[in-house]
Amino acid sequence: MTLAGIGSFFWQNSKVKAAETELAGKTEQLALLEQEVTHLRSTNGSLLESMADLSVVSKTGAESIKQSLENLGDQYGFIQDLTRKVQAKDSLNLVLVMNLKRSLGNISDDDIKVEVRGGKVHVSIADRLLFASGSSKLQDQSEGVLNKIAIVLNDHNDVDVMVEGHTDDVPIDGSCVKDNWDLSVRRATTVVRTLQQDYFVSPERLTAAGRAEYAPIADNETTNGRQSNRRTEIVITPQLDQFFNLLESPALAN
Repeated sequence: MTLAGIGSFFWQNSKVKAAETELAGKTEQLALLEQEVTHLRSTNGSLLESMADLSVVSKTGAESIKQSLENLGDQYGFIQDLTRKVQAKDSLNLVLVMNLKRSLGNISDDDIKVEVRGGKVHVSIADRLLFASGSSKLQDQSEGVLNKIAIVLNDHNDVDVMVEGHTDDVPIDGSCVKDNWDLSVRRATTVVRTLQQDYFVSPERLTAAGRAEYAPIADNETTNGRQSNRRTEIVITPQLDQFFNLLESPALAN
């Protein structure tokens, strides 16, 4: 073999080895690509299964989900309305208390108290301001008290008024009334009738109630306690029909 032939042989051999090396590299790349394709196919299959599950949910549960979201919206609106009603009631009570205290400002706090209890305005009037002992007939000095209260009530025609008669626990003796129940009811009725007839408070807003000795605010074992318990309470309540109707929203009812 000539020198030129030997050189050509080595050149051809080096090309083959380079091609083999390149082929091995391509083969390795191909194997890696095939692994990646296998992984992608597996991932794609999982995604397809998930999409199928979502498709089932969208078909069978979409209406339920929509209804739930609507209910949540209704509940939120219900809470907002309820909050506004409560705030309005609290504001009205505050105005009532301020107006009543201003109107009754010249009367001793020992004889008449104005306060908010249980979401209602209570005007507690001592027995001696309105009635003689054991009697359901109003005394002359009661006119100034009831007139001042009636002015405020007539300025706020969106409130209801309950008049409650209260006694101590001492039984009635030698009186024209039967017992403390009878006395407390008679007194409440007298005040209600006076508010209607003399001071023009609408009777549709008025209620008379007798509590006898069964709602004391002090200990009946003491003289001062019994004196505190002998009282007439005027309980003022905003007309809350719409407020109470709101307590059960359509979403809750369903």
